[in-house]
Amino acid sequence: MNHFTIQEQTIIRQIQSETDKKNIDNISRTAAYLAYFKNNPDIIWSFLASMVSRNGGWNMCDLAGSIFPHLIAAKTRKQLFLTYERANWLIFHDVYPQLLVYQYSTKINRPMFHLLPYFNVSSFIQKEWQRYWKENDKDRLTTALIINEQNVIQTPVIDHPVYKKKVFRSLIFSLQDWLHFSCVLFPTCGGEVYGASVNGFKSLSKRINLGKRLAEILFHPRLFPYFFEFAEKTPHTGSRYDYEQYFKTMTVRNTPMLRTSFPVIAHHQHVFDDWSLRRKVSPVWLYFPVRHQHPIHLTDWYFAKSNQLQLLLSIQKVLQLKKWE
Repeated sequence: MNHFTIQEQTIIRQIQSETDKKNIDNISRTAAYLAYFKNNPDIIWSFLASMVSRNGGWNMCDLAGSIFPHLIAAKTRKQLFLTYERANWLIFHDVYPQLLVYQYSTKINRPMFHLLPYFNVSSFIQKEWQRYWKENDKDRLTTALIINEQNVIQTPVIDHPVYKKKVFRSLIFSLQDWLHFSCVLFPTCGGEVYGASVNGFKSLSKRINLGKRLAEILFHPRLFPYFFEFAEKTPHTGSRYDYEQYFKTMTVRNTPMLRTSFPVIAHHQHVFDDWSLRRKVSPVWLYFPVRHQHPIHLTDWYFAKSNQLQLLLSIQKVLQLKKWE
């Protein structure tokens, strides 16, 4: 830190403090990404991050909802929650200082990306920010941020021996992956749901492809205003009721709110490992356009999946009754 000027050291401390303050839980992260997008609308990735983070919260709260506690053991549910939370925390810890360095650069109209190495971000993304400053290619930066963040969680979460054994190799995770329950949803205030499913979550390339598909859906010129209206109008609580309240059919709250269900987790600082020095950036990640193999309008799909879950729950209850007979 000594080689930075007094002013730069102050900026670094402010960025660290703001990142720590907003990296408390899924609710604070989701709000921070949205607020950032409203202040910096050219960084479209931050709106994507906010909407994907909402889904992370819904997935967490599902674990304490009316169905999963009957289908998944408490220990497994706790492990699943910690997996979502760790990935959520790591991404914010990595990306939010980048966003603040960029925001500060725009205020003084001078690039300050030489501060980025202090925040232990990959050399790949440092170059991409410098490139964006010169070329102003929003789509390129969005793709680069998607690539970076998915690589950031690959080793400490996806390949971590504990998560690998207890979560990604578990029967429930395989079932979820196969049934496409892990779906990223973008709701509207008109009660419609759009999005794409995650099939093959463990695959880095598939997650990057999903991120690119989601960005294309979210910023579709016709759909974006509806998604933004939902985000502005609907405070994120973690409960699926946040968007189910807009459905045309009456729904009851089946999932609780995040802050009434889960504790704040204190995360340990991970050892920094620049993924881009070990892993090559595939041209497919950066340059290949996305293809939507499935419909992006998911309202009917969503109701069908909800019915499937209810059916699974009913089967489970019948099996339990037979066991006691």
